[in-house]
Amino acid sequence: MDDQGISDVGRVPESRLWTGWAALLAQVERLTRRADSEDLLHDAYVRMAARTAKPDNEEAFLVRAAVNCGRDAHRREKVRGGSDGDDALDRLHDHAPMQDEAIIVRARLKRVSEGIDRLPPRTREVFLLQRMENLKYREIAERLNISQSGVEKHMAKAMTFLGDWTKDW
Repeated sequence: MDDQGISDVGRVPESRLWTGWAALLAQVERLTRRADSEDLLHDAYVRMAARTAKPDNEEAFLVRAAVNCGRDAHRREKVRGGSDGDDALDRLHDHAPMQDEAIIVRARLKRVSEGIDRLPPRTREVFLLQRMENLKYREIAERLNISQSGVEKHMAKAMTFLGDWTKDW
């Protein structure tokens, strides 16, 4: 405890390690040739700080521990395949929609389906032929024996109704 009653636990004392951090980091980078050298050195420092007995030569301990961590990481990468941080994050990322998004989409889809069911039979048939079977207006007109203008009117009617039906959804 210091004179203000604050515990020294968790406080990093200003030491020669901090003043020589850049030199230690340069040494670890030179020995490991890894992009994550600073992470390795930091992990080694955390491990050293957690030990009850302090090493005789803290700098040597840190460098050796960081280099060993780097070697371990290299061995793991050889077995599991190397990856950079972005690649690892991509593997963790779930590309499926979130549950609330899926629920909202299902509700909207149900609303559209109900709207399609409310269309007049001929308008519904024209709409489904165009949207589900990707038929051109000319092909729908030939299949249903109506004019292409009639198909356009049915589609306009369906789109207007469904637009109003799903408004605010």
